[in-house]
Amino acid sequence: MIFNKSDIFKDELQEVQTAYLDIYEPLGYSCYAVSAITGDGIAELKNAFHSKVNLLAGHSGVGKSSLINALEPGLKLKTGDISRQHLKGKHTTTFAEMHPLSTGGYIIDTPGIREFVNIDFKPTEIGHYFIEIRALMNQCQYNNCLHDNEKDCAVKKAVEEGKIHAQRYYNYISILRNEDIYR
Repeated sequence: MIFNKSDIFKDELQEVQTAYLDIYEPLGYSCYAVSAITGDGIAELKNAFHSKVNLLAGHSGVGKSSLINALEPGLKLKTGDISRQHLKGKHTTTFAEMHPLSTGGYIIDTPGIREFVNIDFKPTEIGHYFIEIRALMNQCQYNNCLHDNEKDCAVKKAVEEGKIHAQRYYNYISILRNEDIYR
């Protein structure tokens, strides 16, 4: 997980970033706080991307192209200005494109994601994409447990006990139900 624009994370935003780090790092996800503007964290990210094929995905205007320019300045990818009205970056990338990295490997710049839609996942498969849910799903009473309303669900018990972060569980339920229940 990459937190770009970390140079502007002050006070409450810094607390939000720390909260996300506290959720994802214990699960084994590599997290990077970087700034395409100041260069903070860019060397560490270059090292992580070395000799791999890397894809940057995220909402429009989060600075994916700016980050790639910081990693590989010779590419000079088109970037947009900050919108005065919304105080966010503007959508500039219109198609995915793969670029070689001078340090080895590749990076793929993608257009911004507007929303996530569950198209081809079976409800019973969604839990497999959450590492902490996947680890407990065989402990549920029912082998087709959706970890939503079932009794004797090991996943729900782990959430109640704080062993699974509530935010991750809410994300799972949001995808399962195909509705935005963000908390």
